[in-house]
Amino acid sequence: MHVVIVDGDVSYPPSSGKRLRTLHLMLRLAERHRIAYIARAHNGAGEIHQAAAFLRDHGIEPILLDDPLPHKNGLGFYARLAGNLLSPLPYSAASHRSRRMRDALQRYAAEHAVDLWQFEWTPYVGTLGANRETRRLLIAHNVDSLIWQRYHKNERHILKRFYIHKQWRKFERFERRVFAEVDHIVAVSSEDANLLRRQFAVENLDVIENGVDTAYFENVRGGGKAGVILFLGSLDWRPNLDAVRLLLDDIFPVVRQAEPAARLCLVGRNPPDWLLQRVAQAPNVDLHSNVPDVRPYLAESGVMAVPLRIGGGSRLKILEALACRLPVVSTRIGAEGLNLQPDRDLIVVERVEDMAAALIESIRSPERVRRMADQARELVRENYDWAILAAKLERVWERCVHSEKRKRREGEACVSSN
Repeated sequence: MHVVIVDGDVSYPPSSGKRLRTLHLMLRLAERHRIAYIARAHNGAGEIHQAAAFLRDHGIEPILLDDPLPHKNGLGFYARLAGNLLSPLPYSAASHRSRRMRDALQRYAAEHAVDLWQFEWTPYVGTLGANRETRRLLIAHNVDSLIWQRYHKNERHILKRFYIHKQWRKFERFERRVFAEVDHIVAVSSEDANLLRRQFAVENLDVIENGVDTAYFENVRGGGKAGVILFLGSLDWRPNLDAVRLLLDDIFPVVRQAEPAARLCLVGRNPPDWLLQRVAQAPNVDLHSNVPDVRPYLAESGVMAVPLRIGGGSRLKILEALACRLPVVSTRIGAEGLNLQPDRDLIVVERVEDMAAALIESIRSPERVRRMADQARELVRENYDWAILAAKLERVWERCVHSEKRKRREGEACVSSN
């Protein structure tokens, strides 16, 4: 099959959960299919050159556009936020509208016979225009309206709450329209799939979970230092920043009061300035940004903390931790979307307020949580390896393409009979 994958963010280097998923599935399917990858680059020529070389080496045709998003700071940013009050589109979708992406997609469609277009985010579905000759598949890494609903639930500032409520409702309307435009949707969890069916009446739907490269973590053994608490995740994503604030403000001070030698290790890409300043003043807190390899931090930590109260989809970082037998303490929202059982595979707390006590217990009684992680590692290896998930996606591709070809044959038969 000839498949075009359309992305709003270049997936190499794989420095976030979304990048990891897109890249690993694409690499495995490129071994058997012709794949073109049209993506929007935000970090200049260096990123484009590095990613293009890597993709070509793996048999993928890269079309990477130097088209950065508007900056999220300064007076211009706040002016765009204010102006968005008058727009029917949510700000995130409006900021991703790109003439260069639209022109690149429509030019490729005019020059190539494509079996399937796969979109990695809702704002890019419309860039293909009115071309309906091939099937459109959407990967729903998250249900964005659910994330904004959770932002709204947890926001206390009255003006921010008003603005977030507007964004939440805009995303509901926007997603409803886009979901109706595509031919098929892949959700990353059963929870998201149920929401898509219930709230958006989506029928053509499959679930392909997030995964992990189990071979990459094969020789890594987590739990090296019981007193080290690891937070791993992109530090330019609002749900993760909310979780980090909770760790710094509420959770880790309680842990350190009970266990003075405990340390908090934050690992992720693109931390904002306020976080750099905060960590510089916080005792027993370390920040490692844009690291080339997360495995040393997984090996040296005693437990991973996932205090998320905002989010959707599922957390690849939990799978990475369990793939190398690192115990995990998570909120219910942090652990949702994964076929893991609380108190068997990981510790799950219902309230963020309970996170500190669970982390203290994991430091004082490490053997219990290590046994859980050992048990969970086998489950992850058997169910969440990227090779298994790529085979699932390939079957979805085949059904999408074959159903379109069957529809065309039936249409041609009707024409000829008339």
